[in-house]
Amino acid sequence: MIGAFINATGILLGALFGLAWRKPLSLRVQVFFRSGLGAFTVLFGLRLVWENLNGGFLPGVKQILIASLAVVLGNWLGKMLALQKFSNRLGRHAANRLAAAQKNPPGQPADGFVTGSILFCAAPLGLIGAVTDGLSDYYQLLALKAVMDALATVSFTQIFRWPAALAAFSVYLFLTGLTLAVHVGVLPWLAAHALTESVNAAAGLIVGAMALVIFEVRRVELANYLPALAVAPLLTWLTR
Repeated sequence: MIGAFINATGILLGALFGLAWRKPLSLRVQVFFRSGLGAFTVLFGLRLVWENLNGGFLPGVKQILIASLAVVLGNWLGKMLALQKFSNRLGRHAANRLAAAQKNPPGQPADGFVTGSILFCAAPLGLIGAVTDGLSDYYQLLALKAVMDALATVSFTQIFRWPAALAAFSVYLFLTGLTLAVHVGVLPWLAAHALTESVNAAAGLIVGAMALVIFEVRRVELANYLPALAVAPLLTWLTR
């Protein structure tokens, strides 16, 4: 379970670069990283789906259909639970702190830590990455998030200075705790009923949808899709 460590390391490296460079990243560099991150998001998402398909053609089609249905039902359940609205409230709270610091830099030291912690810990990619890392040691999603967080931290350190780097510790503790909880508390039951692959397949589809956000194709309420990770094994069990 090294995904959390990789994510935290990415934040620290981004902070070091931001403190040393002290200039905003150019638009060309931002577009380059956005394109690369979008491509790797699609790659890692599809790979996660592919690696968790078992059997021949027809069983594979059935598993994909179940994962797709789980994503649809999960989105419906997420809307009922107002997960995206809760995520938006957290985002606005962090954005207000960021805006205040931009008007009067470098801002309060605690604001850099709180802003980074909220944005990095509440990111849907981090939650899904911790689940896949805990279930099958698939840490690539958290490695991808590490790059995203590193780029964001470059900007944060230019506004909040070094306190922004402290978010790495809260991210490490949060993701490690979540990964360990999944590995110890959830994996044994899923593995005993052969349901682990269904969770990973649904996670892969959600990650693939994240590319739409990265490429700015359309806005996707990603937090609402998180319940699909629980719906997928339930549907798999019911359709046996």
